[in-house]
Amino acid sequence: MKTLAALLALTATVSANPLMDGADPHAMVIGKDYWMFPTEANTREPIFAAYRSPDLREWKREGAILNLNDIPWIKENGAPSHKPWAPSMAEKDGRFYFYYSVGPQSEQHPSRIGVASSDSPTGPFKDSGKPLLTGGNGFEAIDPMVFTDPASKKSYFYAGGSAGSTLRVFEMAEDMVNFTREIKTTTPPHFTEGAFLHLHDGTYYLSYSHGPFNTAAYSVHYATSNSPEGPWKYRGRVLESDASHQGPGHHAFVMNPSNGEWFIIYHRWETAEKKGTYRGNRKIAAERVHYQKDGSIAPIPMTDADSPVSPIK
Repeated sequence: MKTLAALLALTATVSANPLMDGADPHAMVIGKDYWMFPTEANTREPIFAAYRSPDLREWKREGAILNLNDIPWIKENGAPSHKPWAPSMAEKDGRFYFYYSVGPQSEQHPSRIGVASSDSPTGPFKDSGKPLLTGGNGFEAIDPMVFTDPASKKSYFYAGGSAGSTLRVFEMAEDMVNFTREIKTTTPPHFTEGAFLHLHDGTYYLSYSHGPFNTAAYSVHYATSNSPEGPWKYRGRVLESDASHQGPGHHAFVMNPSNGEWFIIYHRWETAEKKGTYRGNRKIAAERVHYQKDGSIAPIPMTDADSPVSPIK
């Protein structure tokens, strides 16, 4: 009989919506492939893994890239458990920086965000040796996301959610594992967690999740700005529950650089039941994104077997 570790190491492909079990997917383009880094499902080990796709439909699991059990500072707070949640990846000068949440939060043991780096998106990743951000005092340090502004070349760190539902923004140091300053910003309307920043046609789009993650109220909203630092103009809700899928959220926007097509990668509950709270595994899915003439994002319908296909040429 194969061990759990051996089963997790097996290479498998999945296709069409929903793509796979999992949650909180961060997606990006590296070379000529899409890469995804989600909160893992169906694992007893506190790990993160990488997934790769040439076209957004067929995904290959590249294996575990980080295990919380291998990071000494995580256990130093004495919490009874440490959960690996909601990661993101950033690239700078050919090096990859992996940001991840360590929860859950309690009054005695606030949540924390760590960062590890590698020369490859598949690792091995070396942790920085300390938390980058720690929660507490009404702030929950979860859901990191790093965006590098092509105009200024500065990198910005976005985090926060759930307990306190507060957005915090920092400017990253050149080393990508420290902050140079915290930026005074406002928390946009209906913000709960899962901030993601992307740039389209000169406008900065801050999208985020609203509501309890395990209910039908969970949804994706967005605000825009002419700067990655804000202030933010609320633009509305773009992804919400429908007749067959509930609680879509904690997403990433990704663009095919060869044709300019945009997509959203997100998680959802596969049920028609409107009354939460839901339990079990969430599913990851992908949808096309359409921008209207005024720069607004058109409402995004959820699909099933006809998930989008967009190879990078």
